[in-house]
Amino acid sequence: MSAPSRKGVSSRKGMKLKSLNLQEKVKVLARMDAAVEGRLRFGGVPLPIQEAIKVLGVEVDRELRFDGHIKHIAKKASHRVSALRRVASFLDRGGKLLLYKTQIQPYLEYAALSWMSCAASHTRRLDSIQHRALRLVDAADPPDPPAQFEPVTPVDSLEHRRDVAALVVFHKAQVQGVPHLAGLRQPPRIATRSTRTVLTSGDAVEVPRSRASQHQRTFVGRVSRMWNIFTAAVPHIQEMNIQSVKLAANRWRLSKPS
Repeated sequence: MSAPSRKGVSSRKGMKLKSLNLQEKVKVLARMDAAVEGRLRFGGVPLPIQEAIKVLGVEVDRELRFDGHIKHIAKKASHRVSALRRVASFLDRGGKLLLYKTQIQPYLEYAALSWMSCAASHTRRLDSIQHRALRLVDAADPPDPPAQFEPVTPVDSLEHRRDVAALVVFHKAQVQGVPHLAGLRQPPRIATRSTRTVLTSGDAVEVPRSRASQHQRTFVGRVSRMWNIFTAAVPHIQEMNIQSVKLAANRWRLSKPS
């Protein structure tokens, strides 16, 4: 009788792992933690295993889902929306909009490119906070409004602003070659012909292949797809400076549905 193939053994192992219920998975993770506990050291000091750590104000959990971080910033931003509600009757629209942009919006956007892989349900929570704040901004002005009404500039959605920021950062890495962003660079897309392999025209890059939706939402996964569409629609990317790319990305993103 012949020995089982590696592929067959691997498939059976995969089926066995998939059949593990939640309790068994928790036990496996607990054993892994126990095996590592006390062995990680920094400067001779053992590092305890933690569910999450904070890096420059961003809470990074072990599964990179950023659930706790989103809950934290949503709570902080909600408190500030409540503060805006208390003073809204004393401000005109321009004052309320200024207060939103300086005191609320930064909480909703801080280090957004690092946690943009979080689930859509979390980003919708931040969107709802933005909508609450903008409803206060767009509410009727207090009595005795100024003689000349100045229309309020429309505020872009948080997703729009994240996408524009991602394209600008990727331009710095891919085109300008900023050294500290070298890890974000992607290889140029290669077109495979039946007889040869050639580089595609333009500035398209290879999109990382992944079936995991969480990985597809990460910075490199999302921005590489956007970059290919953006560079196909906007010519002369190589000759643009940061401000030109920002304006072009903003115009391009406005033409796309959220």
